[in-house]
Amino acid sequence: MLSVLRNRTYRRLFTAQAVALAGTGLATVALGLLAYDIAGPDASAVLGTALAIKMVTYVFVGPLIGALADRVPRRTLMVGADLARAAVAPALPFVSEVWQVYVLVFLLQTASAAFTPVFQATIPEVLPAEADYTRALSMSRLAYDLESLFSPALATALLTLVSYDWLFAGTAAGFAASAALVASTVRARPVPAPGEPAGRPRGRSARAKAALGAHLFRATPRLRALLALDLAVAAAGAIVFVDTVTLVRDHFGRPADAVSLALAAYGAGSMLTASALPRLLRRFADRALMLPAAFALPVVLTGVAVVTAASPAGWSWAALLAGWAALGAACSAVLTPAGRVIRRSTADADLPTAFAAQFSLSHGCWLLTYPLAGLLASTAGLPVTALVLGAVSLAGAVAAARAWPARDPSRLEHVHPDLPPGHPHLAGARPAADGWRHGHHYVIDRHHRRWPADDLTAVSHGR
Repeated sequence: MLSVLRNRTYRRLFTAQAVALAGTGLATVALGLLAYDIAGPDASAVLGTALAIKMVTYVFVGPLIGALADRVPRRTLMVGADLARAAVAPALPFVSEVWQVYVLVFLLQTASAAFTPVFQATIPEVLPAEADYTRALSMSRLAYDLESLFSPALATALLTLVSYDWLFAGTAAGFAASAALVASTVRARPVPAPGEPAGRPRGRSARAKAALGAHLFRATPRLRALLALDLAVAAAGAIVFVDTVTLVRDHFGRPADAVSLALAAYGAGSMLTASALPRLLRRFADRALMLPAAFALPVVLTGVAVVTAASPAGWSWAALLAGWAALGAACSAVLTPAGRVIRRSTADADLPTAFAAQFSLSHGCWLLTYPLAGLLASTAGLPVTALVLGAVSLAGAVAAARAWPARDPSRLEHVHPDLPPGHPHLAGARPAADGWRHGHHYVIDRHHRRWPADDLTAVSHGR
């Protein structure tokens, strides 16, 4: 898997991602301490609101910024986002009011919403070979998991030497280093739209680009399935990220370091799966791995309900750690190949728009499940929380299985009833009673507005 780091451009981009994630992890720890200093006992409410602002920003602001990706050079956009984050982070220690925290968090997450989808869309262009891109997706998953394990440990070590204010300086340094690494990469060439000469702008407004992203997911069966899978993962992940503290401290009565152990079990399961996926994806299709992993989530959550309903004991604590590791493994098996599905389902020119849409829609799922996990845990108890979230996860898995055809070839025969003879897109097409018929790698784009029917009947396409 590490062989992909031989590519100089990808190596720098991956290092930029890793150091930026390390900085983000330091900010997460420091923000919690800052919230406690400002709000005292209400720190949880402050952090909850900050998390909600983050998700709202990703859901509503992300697509609009992502729509600008073909109007601004990608390297410029990513460097600008990193520099904006590096400028905002050092201001956090100087706030004295809760509303100031919210404003700065909004600015910080707006920059992140600009950086992440463009970064995701750039990697398949840097690594066009599918095997290399698969390895890069696993490396990215590992980077996220290592951030959740490494950053808290680094923050703990730093706090023995300096006050938490300095952690924000570390965050700024991480973003500045990321900006320098991205700036040193080779500039990605703009990808022209089909039928347009290179270098000509695509002519879509930012609003139209954002709408295109939603249309891509609505019109493409496997992308609709991907959104349902995101919901399944969000339901399972919410109980881990929202309820682990309550579960460990109140139900099991264990010390604070046991919380880190439980979260580390989740991260370890995710990392082991991400490491194995490049080999597995050489033997199995994305659907064959992602759907079984999604159906495993409600099974594990049912087990969590049983564990939390029982009296605390040594076996139940071990079972919880095993359950968290299993959830991490299953979530990683669903999330890691997602980039492959998007790449397969989108024209190169629309990759930034598609990744921005997935970034927004997937975080919309988390925006739903985060408060649900918190509300249920506080009102109905942990066993009911696990069962309800398990039901949501099962619904997502079933919806994905129904939306994603078992037979899902990339090349589809279809008919163009509206394109005139001699149109460049019809090269090699053969006449049919209802238009012009041909087959090729099929994606939703300016010539293909709808998915062709299974019986190959004519579908309406645009000029």
